[in-house]
Amino acid sequence: MVPVSIAIDGPAGAGKSTVAKLVAKRLNLMYVDTGAMYRAVAYLCVKDGVDGRVERAVRELLDTHKITFEQGADNGLRVFVDGVEVTARLRDPEVSALVSTVATHPAVRSQLTDWQRDFAARHSVVMDGRDIGTVVLPNATVKVFLTAAPEERARRRQQEYHQMGYEVAFDDIVRSVIERDKKDSERALAPLREAEDAVRIDSTDKPIEYVVDEIVQLVENAHVR
Repeated sequence: MVPVSIAIDGPAGAGKSTVAKLVAKRLNLMYVDTGAMYRAVAYLCVKDGVDGRVERAVRELLDTHKITFEQGADNGLRVFVDGVEVTARLRDPEVSALVSTVATHPAVRSQLTDWQRDFAARHSVVMDGRDIGTVVLPNATVKVFLTAAPEERARRRQQEYHQMGYEVAFDDIVRSVIERDKKDSERALAPLREAEDAVRIDSTDKPIEYVVDEIVQLVENAHVR
């Protein structure tokens, strides 16, 4: 049977990972968190003190260290560096601040895109990111562009930081969200944009369950179950 692929794109803090994970669970598909892959590279930069702006240095990290992924019990992606799980560290503020920078490097994107396409070729997947429906899986079975107001996305990110023990000012997070949107949308390689055939869903003030229902309905309407 040809694998099914559901692409969920959108800006930071729109709820992509949470929604994608729940959709995968509902449909019994594999969830691939592409953002976690890029965060793993940013984590390595922070850990090894490498300047994430220097592509050659970041590329050498990928050659030096082994990054692997496993499906977790909660249907999420567990990330390992040299055999040590680092999943819990991928949301550290230092990592979040750097991930958009390392994601601009062609060598990094090429390597990670290969990993992502390999997952989708071997499994039926729900994959979220910023260029899944436009670059990674342009022929995805269903494409969704999930967004939300910047203030709503900042509020969600502040809650994540609080749960991890970090206290970050709301206004600073709003500025960071807007700056991240600008970087992701204006980068030359695989910019954040809505695929022409994607269904746009605004999650502002919507319960997560409602958004999940919308996407599951799209999949069912595509007769892929």
